[in-house]
Amino acid sequence: MELYLIRHAVALEAAPGQSDNARPLSEKGIQKFSEAVQGLKRLGVRLDRLYHSPKLRAVQTAELLVPLLEGETEVTPYLAAEPSMELLQTLQGSSVALVGHEPWISELCAWLLTARREGQAFPFKKGGVALLEGPPKPGQMKLLGFWAPRLLRRLGE
Repeated sequence: MELYLIRHAVALEAAPGQSDNARPLSEKGIQKFSEAVQGLKRLGVRLDRLYHSPKLRAVQTAELLVPLLEGETEVTPYLAAEPSMELLQTLQGSSVALVGHEPWISELCAWLLTARREGQAFPFKKGGVALLEGPPKPGQMKLLGFWAPRLLRRLGE
C-alpha cells in the first residue's frame, strides 16, 4: 500500500462560542493547499481511497484532494483521535490518503515506521504530506517522501 498521511491545511482560530470541530480552513489555507495539491498531481499522485477526520478543517482539506481521487472518500472518527489498530484495520486500497490532525498524524507516522509513537520525530506542518509504503501495520512501513507544503506548492507551479 502507498499511504499518504496529510495534516489538514491552515484553519481559522475558533470564534467565540464556536466548537473546535467547526473551525473552517482560512482563505489563505484553501489557496495554499490547492497549490500543494497541484504539486502532488505533478508527482503523479492518484488515490483509490481518501479517509478523513470529521472535523470541518479536515473535511475541507479532503475536498481539495478530490482531483487526485479515483475512488471514494470516507469520514472516520479514528483520524480525530490517537492512532489505533481500528484505524489501520479499516484501510482499503493500494493508494490511500489519510487527512488528520496533530499530534496524531505525526504519532501515526512514527508508529507505522518504527512501531513506537514518537510523533515529535515527524512534525507535520499544516498541509504537510508523508508518503509511506508497505503493509499498514506498526513498524512495517517505510518512508518514501516527506514534503512541506511550500515544496509541494513549488512543484505545482
